[in-house]
Amino acid sequence: MPETVFLPVEIVRRFMVDVLCGLGVPADDAGVCADVLIASDLRGIESHGIGRLKMYYDRIKAGIQHPTTDWQIIADRGATAVVDGRHGMGQVIGVRSMELAIDKARQYGLGAVAVRNSTHYGIAGYYVLMAVAQGMAGLTTTNARPSIAPTFGVEPMLGTNPLTFGCPTDEAFPFVIDCATSITQRGKIEVLDREGKPTPEGWAIDTEGRPYTDTAALLRDFVERRAALLPLGGTGELLGGHKGYGYAAMAEILCAALQQGSHTTELLGWEDGRRVPYKLGHFFLAIDISHFIELNLFKGTAGAICRALRHSKKAPGRSRIWTAGEKEYDSEQRVRRDGVPINPELQKAIRTMEADLGLSGHDFTF
Repeated sequence: MPETVFLPVEIVRRFMVDVLCGLGVPADDAGVCADVLIASDLRGIESHGIGRLKMYYDRIKAGIQHPTTDWQIIADRGATAVVDGRHGMGQVIGVRSMELAIDKARQYGLGAVAVRNSTHYGIAGYYVLMAVAQGMAGLTTTNARPSIAPTFGVEPMLGTNPLTFGCPTDEAFPFVIDCATSITQRGKIEVLDREGKPTPEGWAIDTEGRPYTDTAALLRDFVERRAALLPLGGTGELLGGHKGYGYAAMAEILCAALQQGSHTTELLGWEDGRRVPYKLGHFFLAIDISHFIELNLFKGTAGAICRALRHSKKAPGRSRIWTAGEKEYDSEQRVRRDGVPINPELQKAIRTMEADLGLSGHDFTF
């Protein structure tokens, strides 16, 4: 029976580059996309690494995502800019847009870029880490296909819309919070499907508001809009579901209203019974810390906050408290040592892409 295998990071990255180039993505852009994808695998976010490659493959093949990225800056005013991604590769659009925000932050202290007509840009954390590498803090969000039902509703209206922030610290790893405004995101349910596992109760509901745990059926019903994810806090207001819903709506506004972009059900990817580009929006903010305070002082305070949290009193039976970015740092050390996990379903997808594009020379162990 097939088992999960672990492949060296560079072998996985090289395969992704070859697949993307085989689809017509220019070599430099393919490298950018592969860097974003492999960063996800390194950080232990399996839903957005090589596990996502087949999605891009299918969308390019379907003609709803362009392999070449002909982005355009349509407004550039001091610390702000608006970009039209023209349905190119989301990772390339994201990297160029955050680079633009960083350049503006160096000059003005803050740099903000709003994007329309983009595609799935991978893990949001990659872009805030770009800012961190330049001694800055970063924030980004993106909208997505409608998945989340509003509080007291059952219809999927908002994407999983992450609110992602990162900043440097005086520790070995930065503070990075990168998570959806839903309890989970569609990619994690896709991982459960590949593993043949049920969806935990409380993550999703059907159109009657009942818990939905059949993973394979749930993925089908997402497409048919017969199921929805729940916002952070779950159903109703008792546990704060309205807060997760509100933050998802905030992200939708940042990703649509500043750039006259598409939103809510306009992001379904279907018009008049045919598939069309998803027309996603993004928002990027870079903050040059040195415009506020000397960088090392900021790092010291940020690190002290994290250490105070980790050293606070633990709950009974718990031996450790983490701060955001710490588990991902640990994961990167582990994945670089042991390799990227490739489960049987992902192995099949890799072989399908390899055969279809006529690729060879990859040192796979399956």
